[in-house]
Parts: sequence; structure tokens; C-alpha cells
Amino acid sequence: MLNEERVILMTKMASYEEGEGKRNMSLGRYFRGDYISIQLLRAFFSSTIAYLLGFGLYVLYDFETLIADIYKMDLFVFAKNIIMWYAIFVVGYCVITYAICAYRYAQAKKSLKLYYHNLKKLDSLYRQ
Repeated sequence: MLNEERVILMTKMASYEEGEGKRNMSLGRYFRGDYISIQLLRAFFSSTIAYLLGFGLYVLYDFETLIADIYKMDLFVFAKNIIMWYAIFVVGYCVITYAICAYRYAQAKKSLKLYYHNLKKLDSLYRQ
């Protein structure tokens, strides 16, 4: 004889495993610090590439003016400004990444805790 409560719980858990649970279970294998560190490394490299692409587009767009003024400008100040804007961009990107990843990790852990609670409940229903 089928227990209706068990069937409902198993259906709910299977739906979770197929949807949101895949991402949460892969994320749940990491410690919080490890997950955030990996994401910050990825963010650092992707923000560096994005900054270089953006800077390259800026140089190509303003190439004529840059070449005309190259002998008049102070190259040390120009390089200092480029590095300063790079640092601001990367730090800002990494701060936003940290906040998003910490939130995602907390939500995934909360969701997995509920999932494991349902597993224990299902186990106790089978034992009855």
C-alpha cells in the first residue's frame, strides 16, 4: 500500500534534484571559503580581460589624438591613471562578486539543509 505523504515528499524531492538541486548540490561540496576563493580568482581574471578589452577599444577609438599628443603628455601620469582605474575596476568587480557568491552560497546551504531534512523525514516514514 502506498503512503500518500511519502509519494508527495518523494515527488517534491525529485523535482528539487532535477532543477535547483543540481546547482546547489555541486555548490554544497565546497567549503564557503573555497567556493568564494575560486569565484574571486575567476572574477579577477575575467575583469582583467574585460579591462584590457575596454582599454584597447578606448585606444583604438582615440588613436589619432593619442598619437598626436604622445610627446606632449606625461607618460608616467598616464600610466599611473591607467593602473589606478584598473585597480578600481578589479576591486569593484571582486567586491560585487564576493557579495553575490556569499549570498548564493548561503541560499544553497539553506536549501540543502531543507533537502536533507526531507531525506531524514522520508527515511523515518519508511521505517514506520
